Amino acid sequence: MRAVNSAVECLVYTEVVGGSNPSPPTIFKMKVKYKKLNDDAITPVQATSGDAGNDLFSTETVELDPLQRKIVKTGISVAIPEGYYGRVAPRSGLAVKHGIDVLAGVIDAGYRGEVGVVLINFSSDKVIFEKGSKIAQLIIEKCHATEWEEVSNLSETERLDAGFGSTGV
Repeated sequence: MRAVNSAVECLVYTEVVGGSNPSPPTIFKMKVKYKKLNDDAITPVQATSGDAGNDLFSTETVELDPLQRKIVKTGISVAIPEGYYGRVAPRSGLAVKHGIDVLAGVIDAGYRGEVGVVLINFSSDKVIFEKGSKIAQLIIEKCHATEWEEVSNLSETERLDAGFGSTGV
């Protein structure tokens, strides 16, 4: 068994914007280690500075019939730092233009297998993804360990138990 160092490495950048700004913005850039599992794998990439997600790419040509779902391989595995998880999210252009959505999008910090993306085609047309296509985006998010405590009563709020649609449509 090999131990994995799960310490978070952050590079801190500071940049003065607008001349004499007394509090320059600080941008944290997390280093996430990854491994290419085959020659067709493409490194996740942030398309433009400030984007939340890093594009994930298909290592295979995939056809999705209407209402069909498939796991699409990315050819990479990742080492997400402890205290974080990877959220696999849809690409807005694929959703709007082709009816493609992502299902089951959580990558736990302890997972070291190949990242697979569950795509579903909600359109009425077949959609084809060529090898190397952008298929989803990976967003690294903070998560918290939880300790559940059973109680007899919960604190009251203005909303109480008003559920689906209670704040408007």
